[in-house]
Amino acid sequence: MPTLIHFIRHGTPVGGNRYRGHSIDDPLSDKGWLQMRTAVRSLTIPDRVVSSPMLRCLSFAEDYCEQHQLDSPIVDDRLKEVGFGDWEGKSSSEILAEDVAAIRNFYHDPIAHRPANAELLEDFQQRVADSLEELLNKYRDQRLLVVAHAGVMRAVIGHTLKTPLASLYKVSIGNAAIVTVEDDHVRPATLVIE
Repeated sequence: MPTLIHFIRHGTPVGGNRYRGHSIDDPLSDKGWLQMRTAVRSLTIPDRVVSSPMLRCLSFAEDYCEQHQLDSPIVDDRLKEVGFGDWEGKSSSEILAEDVAAIRNFYHDPIAHRPANAELLEDFQQRVADSLEELLNKYRDQRLLVVAHAGVMRAVIGHTLKTPLASLYKVSIGNAAIVTVEDDHVRPATLVIE
């Protein structure tokens, strides 16, 4: 049986769209809860649930485990969102008001134009890759649900596909989107799009 890891991005948090990274810990909004509950309906109930420690992920993971009578979620700090440094807590419009080119430059070259005091993408990619590889090895032949962030899912995609780190933000991941990694123990781990 293959190992299946379903990564789901948290739903819309209270406060709407802004750069939260891992220092802003807003809870899910009512809309976010609805997005999450709707998204997981199509999934087979997993063997285990793993979560980022951030409230917008962990609150849903705990609720999901309780509803499906699963063990409490495994909390993994490596699954926190990338740190956005000086952008944390700001909306795109606030950042654009300070520097018109900042966001465009960042998305075109996130290595050379990262926000001041932001986490290095190399470090972020490595911590996410370490978590993914541990999950694939420790929970072989099981099905997992991982509640995390858009950046974490981009890092999982990049690691699985072995894409250049500078391409990290060329994938758009909506709230409550799901990406699945499958490892059949023969081929390298693959992405499953359903």
